[in-house]
Amino acid sequence: LMTLTERINQDIKTAMKAKDKDSLKVLRMLKAALQKEALEQTEPLSQDQEITIISRELKQRRDSLAEFEKAGREDLVSATQDEIVIVQKYLPEQLSPEALEAKVREIMAQVGATSKADFGKVMGLAASSLKGQAEGKAINETVKRLLG
Repeated sequence: LMTLTERINQDIKTAMKAKDKDSLKVLRMLKAALQKEALEQTEPLSQDQEITIISRELKQRRDSLAEFEKAGREDLVSATQDEIVIVQKYLPEQLSPEALEAKVREIMAQVGATSKADFGKVMGLAASSLKGQAEGKAINETVKRLLG
């Protein structure tokens, strides 16, 4: 099984051969982000760490997209949307709101959560078990709504 880093390296070669400048730019940014983290460690990055790094890259792009939309920068909006599509290819499939709610309900049952006081317990487990499958903000809002 290839690591995400290996997959990205292979896709960089493919994009170079295809002269796909847009994909190449995004892939190189992902590679740089992964390399930066890898340098700070003695062990190779785990799959979990790779997913965390790529999720962070995705979140940065989503945040930028929101800013560009607010500013009416259509030129930057479409470029950023294209980047988001490329970055998402390297993450586990994102849960639908319904699937996310079902998973959070399972976790609540697992830890016996019944009130807002259990938020920390539920959120901690949900954040780790759903890593890369849903944004932290979406998990947080779902947990709050179900415990509220």
